[in-house]
Amino acid sequence: MELKKILIANRGEIAVRIIRTLRSMGIRSVAIYSTSDKSSLHVMLADEAYCVGPPEPLESYLNIDKIVEVAKKCGVDAVHPGYGFLSQNPNFVKRLEEEGIVFIGPPSRVHLFSGDKLGARIFLSRNSIPVIPGSLEPVDSLDKALSEAERIGYPVILKPRFGGGGTGMLVCRNAEELRENYKIASRLARSAFGYKDLYLEKYYSSARHIEVQILADKHGNVVHLFERECSIQRRFQKVIEETPSPALSDEIREKIYTTAVRIAELIGYVNAGTVEFLFVPEEERFYFMEINSRIQVEHPITEMITGVDIVREQVKIAAGERLSFSQNEIERQGCAVEARVYAEDPENNFAPSPGLVEEYYPPRGPWLRVDDYVYPGYEIPPYYDSLVAKVIAWGSSRDEAVNRLKVALEEYIIRGVKTNIPFLYSIICDEDFRRGNYTTTFLLEKEFLRASSDITKISISREKVEVVYKTGVSPWVLSGRIY
Repeated sequence: MELKKILIANRGEIAVRIIRTLRSMGIRSVAIYSTSDKSSLHVMLADEAYCVGPPEPLESYLNIDKIVEVAKKCGVDAVHPGYGFLSQNPNFVKRLEEEGIVFIGPPSRVHLFSGDKLGARIFLSRNSIPVIPGSLEPVDSLDKALSEAERIGYPVILKPRFGGGGTGMLVCRNAEELRENYKIASRLARSAFGYKDLYLEKYYSSARHIEVQILADKHGNVVHLFERECSIQRRFQKVIEETPSPALSDEIREKIYTTAVRIAELIGYVNAGTVEFLFVPEEERFYFMEINSRIQVEHPITEMITGVDIVREQVKIAAGERLSFSQNEIERQGCAVEARVYAEDPENNFAPSPGLVEEYYPPRGPWLRVDDYVYPGYEIPPYYDSLVAKVIAWGSSRDEAVNRLKVALEEYIIRGVKTNIPFLYSIICDEDFRRGNYTTTFLLEKEFLRASSDITKISISREKVEVVYKTGVSPWVLSGRIY
C-alpha cells in the first residue's frame, strides 16, 4: 500500500515534526487547526490546512466527527495522531478503520489493552512479566484499599485504572493519607477518564523511570531502540530525559530490552510504542509500569543515538512494509539528553504563561536539535499544553551531551512570555544530576519545587544560576563556575 497523503490530527511541535518527515518522504501533508491556531507554524508548513473548530479541544482537536469529515473531504490515505489528544483513543482508531482510512499507530485492540492499566497488569503478571507489587483487581471501596495497602506495605500510590499522564495519581504514606486521598482520586478518575476505578501499587521513592522504545511491523517483527531514562519529573510529568540511562548495568539493561520485546510480542503490538518500567536500584530489580501506544514526546533522543527516523518507520509500518532493519543492525552511538521548554512561570508555581512571543532565537550548532513551533510575533494560546520546544543535545559521552545542552539553554532567547529555562538550567548544573545520581523524587529532594510565593527573582548566567527567596536561602545557587 502506498500512502500519498496524510492528515496530522494534532498541533504544535509534534505536528511540525511529522510534517517535516512527510515532506522528506514525498508525502503530502494535511494540517488541522482550531481558530486560535490559524497562525501556527504547522498550518504554514502543511500542503493543506483545515479549521476544525473553536479553541476548546473538545470542539476541535478531540472532535472525532469533524476530523474524520475533513480526512474524507480531502481524500487522505492515513492519519497520524502524534501524541496526546486522540493518539490513544480506541474509538477514533476504530472509526478510521471503519472509514477505510489508515491509522498510523497501533490498532484499536492494542489501545484498549494499554488503556486499561490494571487489565494490562493482570494479563502480564499471568505471563510471568514482573509488575510493580500491588493490587490485581480494582480497589472499589475505602475498606478494600486500606486492606490492600496493609498487605502491600506503605507507602503506596493510588492510580486510576484507565489513567495516564500522571493525572489522578496520589501517593499515600499511611492509612490517614489513604483515607484522605481515596475520594479525591476517585473523583479525579471519573472526571478525567470517565471511570472511577482505582488500583494500588507499591510506591518506591528511590526508583528510576526507564522506558524502552519499540517498533513492530505487521509481519511479526519486533525490535527495540534501546532505553530512555525519564526520572526527572515534576508531578509525575517528565522534564528532562536522557539515553542511555546512567543507572543500569549491562545485565539489567539487556533483561529490560528482552522483557519489552516479549511484552510487545505477547500482545501482538504493531507500530511504534514505549514499554515503561520502574527500576529499583537497591533491589537491582525492574517492574513493568505501562505501555504508551503512541510516539513519545522524548522520541528525539532515541533518534539522535540510533539515526532512526521513528516517524518514517511509523508511516512505513502503517503502509504494510516490513521493518527497515533487524535488531542486530541497530547500533547505539553516543549519548543524548532532552529538556522540555514550557511557556510557564517558575516564580508562580509553574503557571502557564501564554502570550505574544516578542523575540525568539533558538540555539543552533552542531550536535543540537530543537523541535519547536513558535516564532517572533506568534501568540501562544492559553487553551493547550504549554510545551514550546524540546532541546536535544548529542555527545560522544554523557558529559559532552549535558555540556552541549547547558550551552544551548544559555543561548536560548524567548522574550514576551515566561519560560522554565532557568529551572531546566538549574537541574542540569546540579552536581548529583551531573553524576547521574537521581531518582523520580530528585526535584522534591533538592527543593527545586519550593513554594513559588517565596521566590523574588530567578536569573542565569555562565557563572551561576541564582534564585533569590524572601528568606535569602537559595538551593539553586551554584558555587564556582559551572563546568
